[in-house]
Amino acid sequence: MDASLIVSNILNPPILFFFLGMTAVLVKSDLEIPAPVPKLFSLYLLFAIGFKGGVELIKSGVTQEVMLTLLAAMLMACLVPLYTFFILKLRLDTYDAAAIAATYGSISAVTFITASAFLTELGIAFDGYMVAALALMESPAIIVGLILVNLFAVDEKREFSWSEVLQEAFLNSSVFLLVGSLLIGVLTGEHGWQVLEPFTQGLFYGVLTFFLLDMGLVAARRIKDLQKTGVFLILFAILIPILNAGIGLLIARLINMPQGNALLFSVLCASASYIAVPAAMRMTVPEANPSLYVSTALAVTFPFNIIVGIPLYLYGTNLLWR
Repeated sequence: MDASLIVSNILNPPILFFFLGMTAVLVKSDLEIPAPVPKLFSLYLLFAIGFKGGVELIKSGVTQEVMLTLLAAMLMACLVPLYTFFILKLRLDTYDAAAIAATYGSISAVTFITASAFLTELGIAFDGYMVAALALMESPAIIVGLILVNLFAVDEKREFSWSEVLQEAFLNSSVFLLVGSLLIGVLTGEHGWQVLEPFTQGLFYGVLTFFLLDMGLVAARRIKDLQKTGVFLILFAILIPILNAGIGLLIARLINMPQGNALLFSVLCASASYIAVPAAMRMTVPEANPSLYVSTALAVTFPFNIIVGIPLYLYGTNLLWR
């Protein structure tokens, strides 16, 4: 792999500010972002990327290429938690294995947004309808994870409301805002984009940079939790994203996605949720240990993907699309 890709990625301001946040924790600085601000920025990023995706989707129309991409996204969202569950079952109990499998079957919107910024920096085109794939991959893994718990848990007395599970999976704030923004983008089209462009485009990279500063702080604080996970989960959190990205790239090549779309699809397959799925798992699978599925996704997989993974997956697309 060309090392210049990694260097180019690392030298992007958002990535450097992520490192700055991690460094602040490691050197015991008192740098701290007030609690409501990261939540606001997270909502802004989902709103901006969803709205832009809706505008681009109405431009491209619902073509065969779009439908194949969305079907591939749903396939991977259901497939990843299945095989990762059985890998995790080699060392973990059913509850922890299912919770972590659901986490890795879902996606990280911020990793996707960072990859989009990386492609823009390199001048590689991609389609806005990939945001629809992002939206579709958020929730299915939660359902698959809970089905796995019901099938393999020895405790048959567990009870929970499927209506609450479905509401958490499909109507949690991140999914609701992302899908809602996408639909509004579709309805308003180019006119809506012209009206909101100064807000959705002009502020975007600044907000992303500040948000990654906070993510650096959070990830560094989670590193201590890795002492509880052991070598097995640390290796899992690095190797499984590479495997998932590789499968995603093969599917993307099979259905002939453009290279930029293929990279974003592989990033979606490789990322892990550290917001929506953990919230759902805390509610529905209280037997699972949150320090396992949150720390692996946030303190290992997220930094790995945004620093090394994205350039690595781009290298994979260069090989397959040569």
